[in-house]
Amino acid sequence: MGKSNIDLSSVTRIGLDLAKNVFQVHAVDTGGAVIVARSVRRGKLLEFFGAFPRCLVAMEACSTAHHWGRALIELGFEVRLIPPAHVKPYVRRNKNDAADAAAICEAVGRPGQRFVPVRSIDNQAQLMRHRTREMLVGQRTQLLNALRGHLAEMGVIAPQGKQNSYALKRLVFDGADENGEVVVLDCVRVALSPLGRQIDALDDAISTIDKQIATQSKTDPTARRLTGIPGIGPITASAILASVQDMNAFASGREFAAFLGLTPRQNSSGGKERLGRITKMGDRYLRKLLVVGACSVLFRRKGHADALRRWADQLMARKPGASGFKLAAVALANKLARIVFALLTRGGDYNDRPVEV
Repeated sequence: MGKSNIDLSSVTRIGLDLAKNVFQVHAVDTGGAVIVARSVRRGKLLEFFGAFPRCLVAMEACSTAHHWGRALIELGFEVRLIPPAHVKPYVRRNKNDAADAAAICEAVGRPGQRFVPVRSIDNQAQLMRHRTREMLVGQRTQLLNALRGHLAEMGVIAPQGKQNSYALKRLVFDGADENGEVVVLDCVRVALSPLGRQIDALDDAISTIDKQIATQSKTDPTARRLTGIPGIGPITASAILASVQDMNAFASGREFAAFLGLTPRQNSSGGKERLGRITKMGDRYLRKLLVVGACSVLFRRKGHADALRRWADQLMARKPGASGFKLAAVALANKLARIVFALLTRGGDYNDRPVEV
Protein backbone atom coordinates (compact mmCIF):
# COMPACT_ATOMS: atom_id res chain seq x y z
CA MET A 1 0.00 0.00 0.00
CA GLY A 2 2.98 2.31 0.36
CA LYS A 3 3.99 2.08 -3.27
CA SER A 4 4.76 5.33 -5.11
CA ASN A 5 5.79 5.73 -8.73
CA ILE A 6 7.18 8.97 -10.17
CA ASP A 7 5.54 8.41 -13.59
CA LEU A 8 1.88 9.43 -13.13
CA SER A 9 0.86 9.54 -16.78
CA SER A 10 -0.74 6.07 -16.64
CA VAL A 11 -3.15 6.93 -13.78
CA THR A 12 -6.79 6.56 -14.83
CA ARG A 13 -8.65 6.29 -11.51
CA ILE A 14 -8.01 7.79 -8.06
CA GLY A 15 -9.59 6.95 -4.73
CA LEU A 16 -9.42 9.77 -2.17
CA ASP A 17 -10.14 9.13 1.51
CA LEU A 18 -11.11 12.46 3.09
CA ALA A 19 -10.04 13.61 6.56
CA LYS A 20 -9.50 16.80 8.54
CA ASN A 21 -5.76 17.13 7.99
CA VAL A 22 -4.20 14.04 6.40
CA PHE A 23 -5.78 12.59 3.24
CA GLN A 24 -5.05 9.19 1.70
CA VAL A 25 -4.65 8.88 -2.09
CA HIS A 26 -4.88 5.59 -3.98
CA ALA A 27 -4.28 5.81 -7.76
CA VAL A 28 -4.37 2.96 -10.27
CA ASP A 29 -3.86 2.53 -14.01
CA THR A 30 -6.14 0.93 -16.61
CA GLY A 31 -5.21 -2.59 -15.50
CA GLY A 32 -5.80 -1.85 -11.83
CA ALA A 33 -2.12 -1.78 -10.88
CA VAL A 34 -1.35 0.59 -8.00
CA ILE A 35 0.63 3.63 -9.16
CA VAL A 36 0.38 5.85 -6.05
CA ALA A 37 -0.66 5.00 -2.50
CA ARG A 38 0.35 7.68 -0.03
CA SER A 39 -0.92 10.27 2.42
CA VAL A 40 -1.08 14.00 1.68
CA ARG A 41 -1.49 16.97 4.02
CA ARG A 42 -4.56 19.15 3.59
CA GLY A 43 -2.66 22.28 2.51
CA LYS A 44 -0.82 20.41 -0.28
CA LEU A 45 -3.70 18.31 -1.62
CA LEU A 46 -4.63 20.45 -4.64
CA GLU A 47 -0.98 21.00 -5.50
CA PHE A 48 -0.45 17.23 -5.33
CA PHE A 49 -3.40 16.58 -7.66
CA GLY A 50 -2.03 19.10 -10.12
CA ALA A 51 0.63 16.55 -11.09
CA PHE A 52 -1.92 13.91 -12.09
CA PRO A 53 -3.46 13.58 -15.55
CA ARG A 54 -7.08 14.67 -15.60
CA CYS A 55 -8.94 11.46 -14.76
CA LEU A 56 -11.69 10.05 -12.52
CA VAL A 57 -11.52 10.88 -8.79
CA ALA A 58 -13.80 9.07 -6.34
CA MET A 59 -14.64 10.05 -2.77
CA GLU A 60 -17.13 9.02 -0.15
CA ALA A 61 -20.13 11.35 0.13
CA CYS A 62 -19.28 12.53 3.63
CA SER A 63 -18.29 15.75 5.39
CA THR A 64 -16.42 18.24 3.14
CA ALA A 65 -16.87 15.93 0.10
CA HIS A 66 -18.81 18.52 -1.91
CA HIS A 67 -16.19 21.21 -1.19
CA TRP A 68 -13.32 19.05 -2.38
CA GLY A 69 -15.44 17.81 -5.29
CA ARG A 70 -15.98 21.37 -6.52
CA ALA A 71 -12.27 22.14 -6.07
CA LEU A 72 -11.18 19.10 -8.10
CA ILE A 73 -13.77 19.79 -10.81
CA GLU A 74 -12.27 23.25 -11.22
CA LEU A 75 -8.90 21.56 -11.81
CA GLY A 76 -10.48 19.52 -14.61
CA PHE A 77 -11.03 16.17 -12.88
CA GLU A 78 -14.19 14.06 -13.16
CA VAL A 79 -15.48 13.65 -9.61
CA ARG A 80 -17.86 10.98 -8.35
CA LEU A 81 -19.16 10.75 -4.80
CA ILE A 82 -20.12 7.30 -3.50
CA PRO A 83 -22.43 6.63 -0.53
CA PRO A 84 -20.24 5.28 2.31
CA ALA A 85 -22.43 2.18 2.68
CA HIS A 86 -21.54 1.22 -0.91
CA VAL A 87 -17.81 1.44 -0.17
CA LYS A 88 -17.74 -0.69 2.97
CA PRO A 89 -18.07 -4.10 1.17
CA TYR A 90 -14.79 -3.39 -0.66
CA VAL A 91 -12.69 -2.74 2.46
CA ARG A 92 -10.24 -5.61 2.88
CA ARG A 93 -9.56 -6.86 6.38
CA ASN A 94 -8.87 -4.17 8.98
CA LYS A 95 -10.14 -0.66 8.46
CA ASN A 96 -7.60 2.15 8.02
CA ASP A 97 -7.20 5.17 5.75
CA ALA A 98 -5.13 3.29 3.15
CA ALA A 99 -7.64 0.44 2.98
CA ASP A 100 -10.51 2.93 2.72
CA ALA A 101 -8.88 4.75 -0.19
CA ALA A 102 -8.27 1.45 -1.98
CA ALA A 103 -11.89 0.42 -1.38
CA ILE A 104 -13.16 3.73 -2.80
CA CYS A 105 -10.99 3.27 -5.88
CA GLU A 106 -12.32 -0.27 -6.30
CA ALA A 107 -15.98 0.65 -5.71
CA VAL A 108 -16.09 3.45 -8.27
CA GLY A 109 -15.15 1.02 -11.04
CA ARG A 110 -17.97 -1.42 -10.32
CA PRO A 111 -20.85 -1.52 -12.85
CA GLY A 112 -24.20 -0.41 -11.49
CA GLN A 113 -22.63 1.74 -8.78
CA ARG A 114 -24.72 4.65 -7.49
CA PHE A 115 -23.29 8.14 -7.14
CA VAL A 116 -24.19 11.33 -5.32
CA PRO A 117 -24.08 14.49 -7.49
CA VAL A 118 -21.70 17.22 -6.35
CA ARG A 119 -23.74 20.06 -4.87
CA SER A 120 -23.27 23.73 -5.66
CA ILE A 121 -22.72 26.31 -2.92
CA ASP A 122 -26.23 27.74 -3.45
CA ASN A 123 -27.77 24.29 -3.14
CA GLN A 124 -25.85 23.58 0.06
CA ALA A 125 -26.98 26.94 1.45
CA GLN A 126 -30.62 25.94 0.84
CA LEU A 127 -30.07 22.69 2.70
CA MET A 128 -28.30 24.53 5.51
CA ARG A 129 -31.38 26.71 5.96
CA HIS A 130 -33.49 23.59 6.51
CA ARG A 131 -30.93 22.00 8.83
CA THR A 132 -30.71 25.23 10.83
CA ARG A 133 -34.48 25.36 11.17
CA GLU A 134 -34.60 21.72 12.28
CA MET A 135 -31.96 22.37 14.95
CA LEU A 136 -33.77 25.46 16.25
CA VAL A 137 -37.08 23.56 16.43
CA GLY A 138 -35.35 20.82 18.40
CA GLN A 139 -33.85 23.34 20.80
CA ARG A 140 -37.27 24.98 21.29
CA THR A 141 -38.81 21.59 22.09
CA GLN A 142 -36.01 20.92 24.57
CA LEU A 143 -36.62 24.25 26.33
CA LEU A 144 -40.40 23.76 26.46
CA ASN A 145 -39.90 20.30 27.97
CA ALA A 146 -37.47 21.72 30.54
CA LEU A 147 -40.00 24.43 31.42
CA ARG A 148 -42.73 21.83 31.81
CA GLY A 149 -40.53 19.67 34.03
CA HIS A 150 -39.43 22.52 36.31
CA LEU A 151 -42.97 23.83 36.81
CA ALA A 152 -44.19 20.30 37.55
CA GLU A 153 -41.88 20.43 40.58
CA MET A 154 -43.93 23.43 41.72
CA GLY A 155 -47.22 21.58 41.21
CA VAL A 156 -48.09 23.41 37.97
CA ILE A 157 -49.18 20.81 35.42
CA ALA A 158 -50.42 21.31 31.86
CA PRO A 159 -51.79 18.81 29.30
CA GLN A 160 -49.66 17.67 26.41
CA GLY A 161 -49.41 19.85 23.33
CA LYS A 162 -47.48 22.83 22.07
CA GLN A 163 -50.14 25.41 22.98
CA ASN A 164 -50.35 24.13 26.55
CA SER A 165 -46.58 24.40 26.85
CA TYR A 166 -46.80 28.03 25.72
CA ALA A 167 -49.44 28.59 28.39
CA LEU A 168 -46.82 27.54 30.92
CA LYS A 169 -44.41 30.04 29.39
CA ARG A 170 -46.94 32.82 29.88
CA LEU A 171 -47.28 31.79 33.53
CA VAL A 172 -43.52 32.26 33.94
CA PHE A 173 -43.80 35.83 32.69
CA ASP A 174 -47.12 36.73 34.36
CA GLY A 175 -47.05 34.58 37.47
CA ALA A 176 -50.86 34.39 37.58
CA ASP A 177 -53.46 32.42 35.61
CA GLU A 178 -56.48 33.80 33.74
CA ASN A 179 -58.39 34.09 37.04
CA GLY A 180 -55.71 36.28 38.59
CA GLU A 181 -54.55 33.57 41.00
CA VAL A 182 -50.79 33.55 41.60
CA VAL A 183 -49.57 30.04 40.74
CA VAL A 184 -45.86 30.71 40.13
CA LEU A 185 -43.90 32.48 42.86
CA ASP A 186 -41.54 35.33 42.02
CA CYS A 187 -38.43 33.34 42.96
CA VAL A 188 -39.42 30.61 40.48
CA ARG A 189 -40.24 33.16 37.77
CA VAL A 190 -36.80 34.75 38.12
CA ALA A 191 -35.14 31.33 37.85
CA LEU A 192 -37.12 30.25 34.76
CA SER A 193 -37.41 33.56 32.89
CA PRO A 194 -34.19 32.90 30.87
CA LEU A 195 -35.88 29.82 29.40
CA GLY A 196 -38.91 31.89 28.38
CA ARG A 197 -36.77 34.56 26.74
CA GLN A 198 -34.78 31.94 24.88
CA ILE A 199 -37.99 30.31 23.61
CA ASP A 200 -39.17 33.71 22.30
CA ALA A 201 -35.83 34.24 20.54
CA LEU A 202 -36.06 30.80 18.91
CA ASP A 203 -39.63 31.52 17.80
CA ASP A 204 -38.46 34.70 16.08
CA ALA A 205 -35.56 32.91 14.36
CA ILE A 206 -37.78 30.03 13.16
CA SER A 207 -40.42 32.48 11.92
CA THR A 208 -37.77 34.35 9.91
CA ILE A 209 -36.57 31.13 8.26
CA ASP A 210 -40.16 30.09 7.50
CA LYS A 211 -40.80 33.42 5.76
CA GLN A 212 -37.62 33.03 3.70
CA ILE A 213 -38.61 29.53 2.61
CA ALA A 214 -42.19 30.62 1.83
CA THR A 215 -40.95 33.55 -0.26
CA GLN A 216 -38.56 31.32 -2.19
CA SER A 217 -41.28 28.71 -2.80
CA LYS A 218 -43.65 31.35 -4.19
CA THR A 219 -41.09 32.49 -6.75
CA ASP A 220 -40.21 28.93 -7.83
CA PRO A 221 -42.80 27.51 -10.27
CA THR A 222 -41.77 23.92 -9.51
CA ALA A 223 -42.22 24.47 -5.78
CA ARG A 224 -45.63 26.03 -6.42
CA ARG A 225 -46.70 22.92 -8.32
CA LEU A 226 -45.59 20.69 -5.46
CA THR A 227 -47.51 22.74 -2.88
CA GLY A 228 -50.68 21.86 -4.79
CA ILE A 229 -50.32 18.28 -3.53
CA PRO A 230 -52.27 17.65 -0.29
CA GLY A 231 -49.93 17.45 2.69
CA ILE A 232 -47.06 19.28 1.00
CA GLY A 233 -46.43 22.88 1.99
CA PRO A 234 -43.64 25.35 1.22
CA ILE A 235 -41.17 23.76 3.67
CA THR A 236 -41.62 20.22 2.31
CA ALA A 237 -41.53 21.41 -1.31
CA SER A 238 -38.37 23.43 -0.71
CA ALA A 239 -36.71 20.55 1.15
CA ILE A 240 -37.46 18.08 -1.67
CA LEU A 241 -36.10 20.38 -4.40
CA ALA A 242 -32.99 21.17 -2.35
CA SER A 243 -32.27 17.55 -1.40
CA VAL A 244 -32.99 15.85 -4.74
CA GLN A 245 -31.23 17.68 -7.53
CA ASP A 246 -32.17 15.27 -10.33
CA MET A 247 -35.36 13.25 -9.88
CA ASN A 248 -34.62 11.42 -13.13
CA ALA A 249 -31.85 9.58 -11.29
CA PHE A 250 -34.62 7.35 -9.89
CA ALA A 251 -36.13 4.75 -12.20
CA SER A 252 -39.62 4.99 -10.72
CA GLY A 253 -41.71 6.51 -7.96
CA ARG A 254 -41.27 3.37 -5.90
CA GLU A 255 -37.50 3.72 -6.12
CA PHE A 256 -37.81 7.30 -4.85
CA ALA A 257 -40.02 6.11 -1.99
CA ALA A 258 -37.47 3.40 -1.23
CA PHE A 259 -34.73 6.05 -1.20
CA LEU A 260 -36.73 7.83 1.53
CA GLY A 261 -37.14 4.61 3.52
CA LEU A 262 -40.92 4.42 3.04
CA THR A 263 -41.02 0.93 1.54
CA PRO A 264 -41.18 -2.38 3.49
CA ARG A 265 -37.99 -4.17 4.45
CA GLN A 266 -37.70 -7.46 2.55
CA ASN A 267 -36.50 -10.82 3.83
CA SER A 268 -37.63 -12.92 0.89
CA SER A 269 -36.16 -16.21 -0.23
CA GLY A 270 -37.12 -19.27 -2.24
CA GLY A 271 -39.87 -17.45 -4.06
CA LYS A 272 -41.65 -16.62 -0.79
CA GLU A 273 -42.08 -12.91 -0.19
CA ARG A 274 -41.67 -11.68 3.38
CA LEU A 275 -42.23 -7.98 4.00
CA GLY A 276 -41.54 -6.24 7.30
CA ARG A 277 -41.60 -2.69 8.61
CA ILE A 278 -40.40 0.26 6.57
CA THR A 279 -36.64 0.41 6.11
CA LYS A 280 -36.22 3.99 7.43
CA MET A 281 -33.25 4.38 5.08
CA GLY A 282 -32.39 7.53 3.20
CA ASP A 283 -33.14 11.10 4.15
CA ARG A 284 -34.76 11.19 7.61
CA TYR A 285 -35.75 14.85 7.27
CA LEU A 286 -37.72 14.37 4.04
CA ARG A 287 -39.33 11.22 5.40
CA LYS A 288 -40.45 13.03 8.54
CA LEU A 289 -41.91 15.93 6.55
CA LEU A 290 -43.88 13.59 4.29
CA VAL A 291 -45.23 11.56 7.22
CA VAL A 292 -46.25 14.73 9.08
CA GLY A 293 -47.94 15.98 5.90
CA ALA A 294 -49.72 12.64 5.52
CA CYS A 295 -51.02 12.90 9.10
CA SER A 296 -52.40 16.34 8.25
CA VAL A 297 -54.19 14.93 5.21
CA LEU A 298 -55.73 12.13 7.29
CA PHE A 299 -56.96 14.55 9.94
CA ARG A 300 -58.58 16.79 7.31
CA ARG A 301 -59.72 14.28 4.70
CA LYS A 302 -63.44 14.79 5.34
CA GLY A 303 -65.19 17.03 2.83
CA HIS A 304 -62.79 16.15 0.00
CA ALA A 305 -63.61 13.72 -2.79
CA ASP A 306 -60.37 13.60 -4.78
CA ALA A 307 -58.80 10.22 -5.53
CA LEU A 308 -56.00 10.51 -2.97
CA ARG A 309 -58.22 11.28 0.00
CA ARG A 310 -60.83 8.72 -1.06
CA TRP A 311 -58.04 6.14 -1.08
CA ALA A 312 -56.98 7.34 2.39
CA ASP A 313 -60.59 7.01 3.60
CA GLN A 314 -60.76 3.42 2.38
CA LEU A 315 -57.42 2.63 4.01
CA MET A 316 -58.56 4.08 7.35
CA ALA A 317 -61.74 1.99 7.17
CA ARG A 318 -59.63 -1.16 6.84
CA LYS A 319 -57.16 -0.12 9.54
CA PRO A 320 -59.08 1.39 12.47
CA GLY A 321 -57.52 2.58 15.73
CA ALA A 322 -54.32 4.40 16.64
CA SER A 323 -52.02 1.76 15.14
CA GLY A 324 -54.06 1.83 11.93
CA PHE A 325 -53.69 5.60 11.73
CA LYS A 326 -49.90 5.31 11.87
CA LEU A 327 -49.90 2.61 9.19
CA ALA A 328 -52.17 4.73 7.01
CA ALA A 329 -49.96 7.81 7.53
CA VAL A 330 -46.83 5.96 6.36
CA ALA A 331 -48.68 4.42 3.40
CA LEU A 332 -50.00 7.85 2.44
CA ALA A 333 -46.51 9.34 2.77
CA ASN A 334 -45.33 6.67 0.31
CA LYS A 335 -48.14 7.70 -2.04
CA LEU A 336 -47.18 11.38 -1.70
CA ALA A 337 -43.57 10.55 -2.59
CA ARG A 338 -44.73 8.80 -5.76
CA ILE A 339 -46.95 11.75 -6.71
CA VAL A 340 -43.97 14.09 -6.22
CA PHE A 341 -41.87 11.87 -8.48
CA ALA A 342 -44.58 11.91 -11.17
CA LEU A 343 -44.95 15.69 -11.10
CA LEU A 344 -41.21 16.33 -11.23
CA THR A 345 -40.49 13.86 -14.03
CA ARG A 346 -43.61 14.24 -16.19
CA GLY A 347 -44.69 17.79 -15.41
CA GLY A 348 -48.25 18.95 -14.83
CA ASP A 349 -50.16 19.76 -11.65
CA TYR A 350 -51.91 17.68 -9.03
CA ASN A 351 -55.50 16.89 -10.02
CA ASP A 352 -57.78 17.41 -6.99
CA ARG A 353 -61.05 17.12 -8.87
CA PRO A 354 -63.70 14.93 -7.19
CA VAL A 355 -64.03 11.40 -8.50
CA GLU A 356 -67.27 9.53 -8.95
CA VAL A 357 -68.01 6.71 -6.51
